[in-house]
Amino acid sequence: MEIHYENRANDYYYCRDRFNGGSRLGCRPHLHYHIELVYMLEGRALGYVDSTEYVIEGGDVFIAFPNQLHQFISEGPERYVLFILSPDLIPELNRVFAEQQPASALLKNAGRNPLLLELLTIAAKENDPSVQWRDTVIRGVMLAFFGELFRLMPLIAHKAGSSHVLQSVLNYCARNFNRDLSLGMLEEELHISKYYISHLFSDRLKIRFNDYVNALRVSDACRLLRQTNLGITEISEQVGFGTMRTFNRAFSRQMGMPPSAYRRSASGSKLSAKMQ
Repeated sequence: MEIHYENRANDYYYCRDRFNGGSRLGCRPHLHYHIELVYMLEGRALGYVDSTEYVIEGGDVFIAFPNQLHQFISEGPERYVLFILSPDLIPELNRVFAEQQPASALLKNAGRNPLLLELLTIAAKENDPSVQWRDTVIRGVMLAFFGELFRLMPLIAHKAGSSHVLQSVLNYCARNFNRDLSLGMLEEELHISKYYISHLFSDRLKIRFNDYVNALRVSDACRLLRQTNLGITEISEQVGFGTMRTFNRAFSRQMGMPPSAYRRSASGSKLSAKMQ
């Protein structure tokens, strides 16, 4: 099975269905560093995490942890809200997301919990990245949401198997991308053949190891460009690039513009929002 790896530059993404326009919840098998959360308002869809199938119906919450293979198949039309967020937004739970997973990816009848619904409603309103203190609000709301969710959704240690091997490698990279990361280092730290790791990336994810690591670095650089006043050279070093030339090339390839233009664009969005 071909797996699609998504490089996501944004820390937080929210959307809801276009019910009248026939939008349906469906996507091919994929994974990413982010958490993906669906709250089903109405209708029915199939959700998969690794090889387990779940029936998602009105009132249910479905979640895929970072680097868990997941997929949706519509049996719609459905009405739903979808959140995709980086675990870095809620660093207090980074260890949970890296080392554990839900015993079941589906929480039935989550809509009966008024606190969960209220927190999701607040999070849904924070969809404009130019709004002041927006990331702080999202962090607080999502920390409260997952604290309540995990009371209802038991967590277990990662399951063994080939999917666990891939997940372990991706989680290690996500925690250490700002170091001088190499296949040889992963082989030493994780006791997994560097040739097997290289095969996992090229054969299953259809992405080279170095391109994956650079994508993580660029994503973090975007966050620092938006949220800090650090110089671009300092950001390049902080996220793990050895030279500015490598940083500029990788950044432009992923974002379609150099870091300086990205920072100007992000600053312009905030200024425009304040003037409205």
